[in-house]
Amino acid sequence: MSAEATNPEAHPEARPELRRRGRSRLDLRRLGRAALLGPTSRDRLPDAIGHVAEAHRAHHPDADMSILRRAYLLAESSHRGQMRKSGEPYITHPLAVTLILAELGAETTTLTASLLHDTVEDTDVTLDQVRAEFGDEVCFIVDGVTKVEKIDYGAAAEPETFRKMLVATGNDVRVMSIKLADRLHNMRTLGVMRPEKQARIAKVTRDVLIPLAERLGVQALKTELEDLVFAILHPEEYEGTRALIAAHAGESDPLPGIADSVRTVLREAGIAAEVQVRPRHFVSVHRISRTRGELRGSDFGRILILVGENADCYAVLGELHTCFTPVVSEFKDFVATPKFNLYQSLHTAVATPEGYVAEVIVRTRQMHRVAEAGVVALGNPYATATPDAAADPDEERVDPTRPGWLSRLLDWQQSAPDPDTFWTVLRAELAQDREITVFRADGGTLGLPAGASCIDAAYAQHGEAAHGCIGARVNGRLTSLSSPLSDGDTVQLLLAQDASSGPSAEWLDHARTPAARIAISRWLESHPDRAMATTTAARAPLSVVGVRGGGANAVADLPDATVRLAGCCTPVPPDAVAGFLVRGGAVTVHRIQCAAVAQMRAVGRTSVAVHWRATADCRVTLLAESFGRPHLLADLTEAIAREGVEVVSATVEPPVEGRVRHTYTLQLPDAAGLPALMRAMREVPGVYDVSRA
Repeated sequence: MSAEATNPEAHPEARPELRRRGRSRLDLRRLGRAALLGPTSRDRLPDAIGHVAEAHRAHHPDADMSILRRAYLLAESSHRGQMRKSGEPYITHPLAVTLILAELGAETTTLTASLLHDTVEDTDVTLDQVRAEFGDEVCFIVDGVTKVEKIDYGAAAEPETFRKMLVATGNDVRVMSIKLADRLHNMRTLGVMRPEKQARIAKVTRDVLIPLAERLGVQALKTELEDLVFAILHPEEYEGTRALIAAHAGESDPLPGIADSVRTVLREAGIAAEVQVRPRHFVSVHRISRTRGELRGSDFGRILILVGENADCYAVLGELHTCFTPVVSEFKDFVATPKFNLYQSLHTAVATPEGYVAEVIVRTRQMHRVAEAGVVALGNPYATATPDAAADPDEERVDPTRPGWLSRLLDWQQSAPDPDTFWTVLRAELAQDREITVFRADGGTLGLPAGASCIDAAYAQHGEAAHGCIGARVNGRLTSLSSPLSDGDTVQLLLAQDASSGPSAEWLDHARTPAARIAISRWLESHPDRAMATTTAARAPLSVVGVRGGGANAVADLPDATVRLAGCCTPVPPDAVAGFLVRGGAVTVHRIQCAAVAQMRAVGRTSVAVHWRATADCRVTLLAESFGRPHLLADLTEAIAREGVEVVSATVEPPVEGRVRHTYTLQLPDAAGLPALMRAMREVPGVYDVSRA
């Protein structure tokens, strides 16, 4: 039983004055009398659900109300004799929850389940009875809500409480819709609870339920919950904000005049639009007062413009930016790129000749409905499912409207090692307020939180196989795994062939998603020796020098001159070369493309003609760039040896952001084998580029 509910008059400070316009409040006394009178005649709806029927018909004119009548009669008879702490019949609670959902446009199945959401938990009604009377869908939702309601909100039980809530939401998002409406009504009527219990319930609402409402796009519930929590947890700041709003109410408000000007502009442009002034709710006013300091009249609300089609949104935007002075930094296009919670709108701000700056939101009426009601406005996501889809209450169903963030949460919560970790990571994940979409190289997409790195993409795409990830290409360019991703990036992840490859402890510094962090932590715990090895200090460059040096195979047209191949460009046959006389009578040979050639000519060095000997052997310096991994140096030298090439010297620089640079001076038996050698080195796992020095 939802015992939190009580008399709304007992807690006036938890009732923000900025109620959403058009939202009626139930008269609990009238409903209580109607409930006590019992059922009415079979040919009309009971008076107690008149509010619900009226709100439901506004969104669904053709809805069958008979099922709501039957659900109410079962709920009323089941809860008869049960009273809330405030003294009203308990039936007023499911009625109030159902009215909230009806005003948001919920479909009939959701409203039916809402009326019955406490019957299985608090009365003798069974799930089998609900299934027999109302069908599998209603039974499935009621069962999901019941599992959520059975949890204890004590501090020790909170992690498992919300794990159950998460799974129930994943099975059917309508479960969370009912839970959010249930919490909103209980928060409205929280006054007779002890202050410490009020604070505990408000904190849980703030930490999890409000972020979930934001993620599900149910802004109408989220904003009112925010205000109610604000009043309980921050009473002094709440009172200050209320005084600020009350003072503004006595002043001249510039927004209605700006709205009239906007209406005139759009009417003259022939654009059919509805223009409204929407006051900010308490928390919104408090936030902008902290960021902007002293508020002006236009800061207490925003202008909302509703149009018919998507194209009209951009037409309105063009007229606004033509006839007013736009504040370019305030423009955001959530129509072309919707938010992760289905939200779509154009946001802009315009300055008036009087110096006021008005924030403007432009959206279609359908966008507005989704912005207010989120997933509640999507109706029944299983309407096309087979009747057997909900036959097993314990079977998880695939919701076609399930957002990517919810799927990610459902995936990683199964592998969360302990309740405390789950609770900590859940709150961190819900605190992410933006999502990006990146494209995979194979054509698929990945939904990730803003700020995610290539490491997060690797675990999202490959799961535990991402332990062997050695790098990534983002938009065709090679980058380190720590690189953050942006919305619309194309990412190709490079996996090592070596089964012993694994993540380093540094990966945890760049992983943002719970799935990646949990997988990395578990791997490091199971490989403590590797975890310690990755945290050792960077070493000095490793150098290996061969015992034999190769003779130059270039001949200078200067008798008895010593010929040296320049180390800066290491020319080999059949490179075009140039020779210059240097101190000691030696001739240094450079490739024609080498930057040193221009420098030699500039300082007046004597040019000497050079040609290649008939012998085919040569010495060359190659640069190999790779991602760091165990045994890489051994694999590279083995690949070089297989080509019959001798290593004269080798230098390996310390890793930088997981990347390693190798410099090899090699003696080739035949210069014609150089392309094949470079190909063989590039094929070594982890090596992404090989080039001449």
